Formats: sequence, structure tokens, C-alpha cells
Amino acid sequence: MVSTGSTAGSLRHPGDEILLGFTRALRAAGVGVTQDRTHGFLAAVALLGLDDQRATYLAGRATLCAGPDDLERYDQVFEAWFNARDGLPRTRPAQPAAPGFSELPASDAEGSGESDDEVVRAMASDAEVLRHRDVAAMSPAERARLAGMFATLHCRPPMRRTARHQSWHRGEVDASRTLRASLRRLGEPAEIAWRRRGVRPRRVVLLVDVSGSMSGYADPLLRLAHRFTQAAREKGGVVETFTIGTRLTHLTRAMRLRDPERALVAAGETVPDWSGGTRLGETLRFFLDRWGQRGMARGAVVVVFSDGWERGDPSLLAEQMARLHRIVHRVVWVNPHRGKAGYEPVQQGVLAALPHCDDFIAGHSLATYAELAKVVSRA
Repeated sequence: MVSTGSTAGSLRHPGDEILLGFTRALRAAGVGVTQDRTHGFLAAVALLGLDDQRATYLAGRATLCAGPDDLERYDQVFEAWFNARDGLPRTRPAQPAAPGFSELPASDAEGSGESDDEVVRAMASDAEVLRHRDVAAMSPAERARLAGMFATLHCRPPMRRTARHQSWHRGEVDASRTLRASLRRLGEPAEIAWRRRGVRPRRVVLLVDVSGSMSGYADPLLRLAHRFTQAAREKGGVVETFTIGTRLTHLTRAMRLRDPERALVAAGETVPDWSGGTRLGETLRFFLDRWGQRGMARGAVVVVFSDGWERGDPSLLAEQMARLHRIVHRVVWVNPHRGKAGYEPVQQGVLAALPHCDDFIAGHSLATYAELAKVVSRA
């Protein structure tokens, strides 16, 4: 589809110029994209269709990446280059000098590498700034872009050891299997069998505060809960999601919908107390009486998303947090104000809960959500 010189006049389809600019951006990022790989990429996308973003993404990984080291760079450049929601390029209206995706110039013999590198740096830095922005202060357009970036979070479920053993290539000697193998050989020595304790995903419980003081963070937090749920299902794990405010609402069924937009619509139809008051102690007691004490929270990692503004009795919250801490594996409290300059935990709810928390971390940006995912996976 392109000649050796990669000129615009040799392109067969209008979309080839878009894809060719993407391959130049990959080269600028350090991926060894050759002419043969470029030809293969363009041919694959022509077959699958440029309007299918998922197919374009997979075609690029299959044709442009030569090894595992290229995959991470590929993902970063793809995320910086494309809008994850609708497949369109990311433009920067405030800086018209940085060309949009459809305005990429054809490469010439001199200076193309420098121009591509500038475009990649501009787009990548724009995405990185968005990752660290306070989600409550974002414009609707920025929230729309951020929604697509949740797919980049690596949310691995925490693992726990089981009572059963499984065959393994090292560990402790499996005397029973070794003896049976020897008997099958009429008493002749057999190869030693090894075993180890089995592992399985640990349950994760998410309690999301949807009161009035948390209204600016409710949508991103539910998107995060959806991402945790879908990632856990891929590994055979379980994530239970509840909203807390003036009452407790079970949202796990809504979060299991694969499409995040449909999941949030279902959640909006289920939760009756959006932007209401905050009775953390009462809702936590109801959760423990009906769900947690009976087994859902036992041995689980419980993550509470709240700013700690408690309208009820703080002593009740402290009592229920102590009760929760006794039956779970780990309690993580995520406060959206924790990472802001000058913040001090002076709210009555936070002061009551902190003695019974294992981790107290920030939760106001995509970068802090990525850190939370690491904390949960290591729990």
C-alpha cells in the first residue's frame, strides 16, 4: 500500500495516511517498525476495517511488535494517539500547531522524525496530565476521554492460599504420588513428585459513598468498580459492589454488565439515594448484619470510598469499623481529598475509621486509582 519512500501520493486509501502516521509515532517511541511490518499492518487494517478500533489495535500488536518489550510501548502510543471511546485522534485545540490525526503530513526525506516525535510527546503528555487531574474538576469532554482510559488500568485480584494442594515442579515432596508411581513400576524408584498449596482469587468488596459531598467522584468510582469487576471475572475472582449513603444498595449485578455505559445506566436506575446524606455507621452496620457477617466479607479485601463526612454518630462508625476489621483480610480506605495539598484527616468519620484501616490512600485521579489497584492486588 505504501512505497519505500512512504509518500502520501502512493496511498491507496485515505485512512492509510492516518495509519502511516501512527507507525511513525511508534518508531519515534522506540518500536522497531520496518517497512515490511508497515505493509502488513496496512493490509490487515484494510481487511478488517479502520472503523473497528479493537480490530485495528489487535492488528497493530500482531504486525508491528517484534517482542514483549514492544507491547508496553505500543499500548502507550496507541492510547496517546487514539481516543479510546470513539477511535478518533486526539486533537489539542489550545495548540493548533500540533496536527490532529487526520491532518498528519506525508513524510518527507528530511525532518519527519523530529516532527513525529513532537506530536507523540504532545499527545502523550496531554494524556499524562489527564491521568493526574482531579476527576471532580474535569469538564464533560475531559470526563468522556477519561472514561475510555479506565480500560488501561491493570486490576488484578488478590490471591490467597487454599487448603488443597496442587502438583508443581518444586515445593514439598508429594509422598503419596511418588509412592504410587513407584508401585506402578513394581517397586522401582520413580521420579519424585512435588506439590504446593493451591491459590485462588480473594474476594474484593467495594463500598462506594454516593452522598452529596462525593457526587463529583461517584461516576469515576463506579467506572473503577466496573473495571475491578470485569478484571476479576477474567481471573475467576469475585468483586461485590455496594453504594453507601443514607442506605445500602447492592450493585454487583449492574457492574457485571460488560459494557461500562450500560453498567452505569443500570446502576443509576438501582441506586435511590444519589447525592443524599451520609450515615456511614448505620449503612456499615446493615452491611455487616445482612451480608458481611454471614460470609461475604470474611477473609475479603474491603475497600471503602468515602471522604468521611458522617452525619450520624461517629462512635457507631468506629464500632462497626472495628467489627469489620476483625473479620476481613484487609481494610482499605480511599479518600478523594487524601492526595491534595494541605489535607488533614479532621473529619469525624475519618478519625473514627482510621484506627481500623490497614491502608489510607488518595482517590481523586486516574493515577491514584492505578495505585489503588496495586494495593489491592498485593493485599
